[in-house]
Parts: sequence; structure tokens; C-alpha cells
Amino acid sequence: MQASTVVIAAGERSIEAVLAAEALRRAARQQGVELAIEIRSDQGVTGALPAAQAAAKQLLLVGDGEADAPRFGSARIVRASLGEVLDDPLAALALLAATSATASTANDGKHIVAVTSCPTGIAHTFMAAEGLQQAAKALGHAIRVETQGSVGAQDALSDDEIAAADLVLIAADREVDLSRFAGKRLFKSGTKPAINDGQNLIRKALAEANVQAGAAAAGRTIEKTKATGPYKHLMTGVSFMLPFVTAGGLLIALAFALGGIYAFDDAHKGTLAWSLFQIGAKSGFMLMVPALAGYIAYSIADRPGIAPGMIGGLVAVNMDAGFIGGILAGFIAGYGVYWINRALRLPRSLEGLKPVLILPVLGTLLVGLLMMYVIGTPVAGLLAWLTDWLRGMQGSSAILLGLLLGGMMAVDMGGPVNKASYAFSTALISSQVYTPMAATMIGGMTPPLGIALATWLFSNRFTAEERGTAGAAGVLGLSFVTEGAIPYAARDPLRTIPALILGSAVAGAISMAAGVELKVPHGGVFVLPIPNAVTHLGIYLVALLAGVAVTAVALRVLKKPVTSPA
Repeated sequence: MQASTVVIAAGERSIEAVLAAEALRRAARQQGVELAIEIRSDQGVTGALPAAQAAAKQLLLVGDGEADAPRFGSARIVRASLGEVLDDPLAALALLAATSATASTANDGKHIVAVTSCPTGIAHTFMAAEGLQQAAKALGHAIRVETQGSVGAQDALSDDEIAAADLVLIAADREVDLSRFAGKRLFKSGTKPAINDGQNLIRKALAEANVQAGAAAAGRTIEKTKATGPYKHLMTGVSFMLPFVTAGGLLIALAFALGGIYAFDDAHKGTLAWSLFQIGAKSGFMLMVPALAGYIAYSIADRPGIAPGMIGGLVAVNMDAGFIGGILAGFIAGYGVYWINRALRLPRSLEGLKPVLILPVLGTLLVGLLMMYVIGTPVAGLLAWLTDWLRGMQGSSAILLGLLLGGMMAVDMGGPVNKASYAFSTALISSQVYTPMAATMIGGMTPPLGIALATWLFSNRFTAEERGTAGAAGVLGLSFVTEGAIPYAARDPLRTIPALILGSAVAGAISMAAGVELKVPHGGVFVLPIPNAVTHLGIYLVALLAGVAVTAVALRVLKKPVTSPA
């Protein structure tokens, strides 16, 4: 092992900094390694590094205090907490050695393992995987991709594959468990860069990846950064909520199909229809908001946030604060636990109580009391007003909302705008407001179907390759996978995207104007035959056909003929 550079940035924890430095020196002597250690605390700087050592190719940065990071330039930085170094200094040095070994072979073909995942776990998950596989092949790297989709992990990475990897690449729009990648160089990204420019993403990952810190020692909570942002936390919650919405909605629809619209009445108690309604509405739907809140908090604060988040979500349900209250409870619980964990300093002998006792209890008290005495009642009033307003929508106001929700689904086809419309409509199902969900799903089905129709009617507007893949796009459209339109929009966005938005907006407006209700948040045309899953089925199909036709005609008008079709 070569000589190594260590910077301990400890802030007010000057005594722990000295102890950590001594622990590293003892570990280094055991392994015959020479260490250059600089300690920076509120007591000053000890052992200041010369400029040449500060510009080393890699260094170990311990603690979260001020380290004067710009002087390190492009050095690969291995990060560790003071607690991790004090608990296992040999492991900290091993992380530094792993970075050094990786850097020495930086120009060779790499072995990459990757994980892809999107909030719904359907299209973007697999499109990102394909983009990474093609990019790695073009760059001469070997890659194995695990997809964490709607049915769980597929092609799961083995421990041996992870151990042999030079790089771990996470292309995900929701939180992914990183504990198994401890000690590996890891880079995190969304799915869009993997889909749009996988080669550039891999190059960036190889250049900028940092070594993933080891799993937290027993009793210490892994602190998540806030860099992922509220949107990603919300999408993590939505992705975990969806199975509850789907299962509950389908069981309610089946209950109505078997026992009529009064299947829930006690007069039918004991019948299959009554039992299905109890399972779907009183159990499945009851857990929707707690799951949403719990996994928003999990995304922010890891496992200690789940219990406060879910309890806060259930308090929101009991106070009739609904999904709005659940979202607020999730963020309060998540950020509350996150900051309590950072602020509460305990003796190392008591750290084991934090994740299993102290953080869940304090987090639950915080979110529960705020919901009961401050937030719950006004949010319940706001939700009641919103629910009444949406249910009473008629005429121009319903058409306007349908235009908005449907058009949003086609703006970025799986991106933040699309997901905002979808999350809003899905959450309203918990308040028994079903019309926005119908407008949203039809708006998401229209773009791929409209493109498929346009390639058939107006083939001179499309290349041979585009015409050849139109069938697959149509199938994706029938399945409510809007992402099937992305390849066409990417080739000619300025003409294609406005046409798609126009068709989706028309379909959504017709659906809302007719008062169509949809109780299932996914499935496309395959859920429409289920009795009572959708109301006004005939008009809904007319709305879909109208949106598809408008999209096709708009593409004919806006797109120019292909000059030399292949």
C-alpha cells in the first residue's frame, strides 16, 4: 500500500479528531503504511499538509467540518465519519486503498454494475437499462444491470458481481438501498441521462464516482443527504403507494361488480362482495396515505423515518386530512428525524438506541403532535374544499382541468411534469375523487397511440425505422406507457411534442366534461372491461379515439415530409 493522505475536519469535536488520528496511525503501522494526517478543528490546524500532498490523487476525508476542499482539486475523496474511523480504522484505510487501486487502472475497460428504477417501475426503468447496456458496449466496458421495476428486482446483482465491479452506477428516480455497495465507487443519477445519453453518463460516472461509505456500525443511522430534493422523496412515496391503490381499487370494483353499488351495506354482510369491499376499501385504501407518508420519510431519513411517517400518515387519515396531510406528515417526519439524528449527540454506548427507540419515538411525537394541534384541522378543511370543488366541476371548469391534466401527461412523457399530474390524480383516489384519474390515464395513452396511427396514415412524415417501431409504440400506448412516444419526440421535439400535448389535452378534456370516473391507477385498456372500474365506458373510448385522431392530424400538419425515406 502506498503512502496515504488523511484530512480530519472535526469542527467542535477536537478531542475525537485527535483520537481518530491516533487510531489511524496505529492501523497504518500494523499494515506498514505511512500516513500524512492533517487535523482541522475549532482549536486550529495541526499537521498542515504541504501543497503537494493536498493535491494527491486520492485522500481520506474524515468528519463533516470545514476542510478547505478547493485545494484538493480533482483528487478522489474517500469520506468517512469520525465514528466510523474510531470504530474500525482498518476499514477506513481499506476504503482508501480500494480507491487507489481503482485509480491505477482508470484507462482499462471497466466492469460496471448498475441499478435502474423509476417511480412507477415500468417504462423508464427498462429504457434506462437498455441505454446503459448499449452505451457500455460502445465504450468497451462490461456491464450488468439490475432493474427494480413494478414487480421487484429482476436480474439481481450477486455479491460476487458487486465485489468484482469497478463502478456502481445508480440510475434511479427514487431511493435505492445502497447498503450492499459499501466500499465501492458509486455514482447516482436519474433515469433520463441513461436514456438520452448513456455514454456520457458512464464517462461522467467513471470520472466523478466516490467510494460509498461502509454500512453504519450497529446503532448508528446512515445520514442521507438532502441533495436528492423533495421531488424525489415524493416520487419514492408515490411508487410505494401505487400497489395499495391498485389492489384496493380493483377489489372495490370487483365488489361492485358482484354485489352492486350497495355491496358495502351491512345488509350484504358476509357475502363475497361485502368481504371484497372490506379488504379493498377498509384495508387497502386505509394504508394508501400511511404508505405514502412512511416512504417519503424513509427516502429522507432512511429506516428510522418509516414509523414516524406511517403513524403521521394514519393520523392524517383519521383527521380527514387525506393525501395532503399525508404528504406533509411524510416530510415533517423525514426531515424531523434527519435533523434530530444530526443534532442529538449521545455517548457511543447509547448510539444503538437511536434507530430503534430514540429517533422513532421523538419523530412520532413531533409529527403526531403537529398533525393533531397545528396542521391536521386546516389541512382537513382544505382537502374537503378541494374534494367538493372537484366533485362539483361541470362545464368549462371541468374541461379546463381535463385539458391541463391530459396535456401534462404528454409534456415530458414520464418526466417531472407527467409524474406531477399522475401523482395528483392517484392521490385523489384516497378521497374517492376518480375523475382526474380518468383524464390522466387517457392523456397518457394518447401520445403513443396517436403516433402509431400517424405512421400508418401519413407514412411520408416518418422514416422507415420510425414506421417499423410504431407497432411497439401502439402496444405501449394501450398499456398506458406514455414513454413509448419518447423516441419519436426526441428526433423532432419542436414539432412532435406540441402535437402530442394537443391530442392528450383534448382526450382529457372530453373525459372530464363527461364525468368519467376511473378507480384503478394503471393498466390502460386492459382494466376497462372490469365491471365498475370505469364509468361511462362508451364516452371514455370516444374520448380516447378523439385524442388519438387529433394527435395524428396534428403530426401530419406540423411535421415535414421525410426527404429521403430509407
